Amino acid sequence: MEIGEEVYVGPNAVIRGDWGKIIIKDGANVQENCTLHVFPGIETILEESAHIGHGAIIHSGHIGKNCLVGMNAVVMDKAVIGDECIIGALAFVPANFRCDARKLIVGSPAKIIRDVSDEMIKWKTEGTRLYQELAREGKDAILPCEPFTEYVQQIPTKVVDYSIWDDVK
Repeated sequence: MEIGEEVYVGPNAVIRGDWGKIIIKDGANVQENCTLHVFPGIETILEESAHIGHGAIIHSGHIGKNCLVGMNAVVMDKAVIGDECIIGALAFVPANFRCDARKLIVGSPAKIIRDVSDEMIKWKTEGTRLYQELAREGKDAILPCEPFTEYVQQIPTKVVDYSIWDDVK
């Protein structure tokens, strides 16, 4: 297993390279409840700034640079996703699927429905930067701690000027 710099791995994510190599390059993020696994002898690769949404599964797939894999999507063995693609939530990308850069991929089984716009890539890249900041902050902020024995006031929520895609388009 290789994990690059500024990589965020969320709670309950499983990275299981028991039968092959898993490579997570710089700036990628693997959010809560994701699974990265390998078919024997086939690598799983996340290129730089790949963004794997909550609950997604990558099983011996190759995810290109600055891609977004939507929540609960599945990418199967030997699928190769070009740079700056967006895979929709709940998509099922079958084994041996191939696509060029900057495609929007949705459905079950997944299909390419159109090109990804510059506006969508800008939005995606901003979201990924938030996770890269989280990885940097966590490196300095995570300290050993003891459980609370009494109620402690909640830490203020960090406010970020970033909107969901439906509000941007």
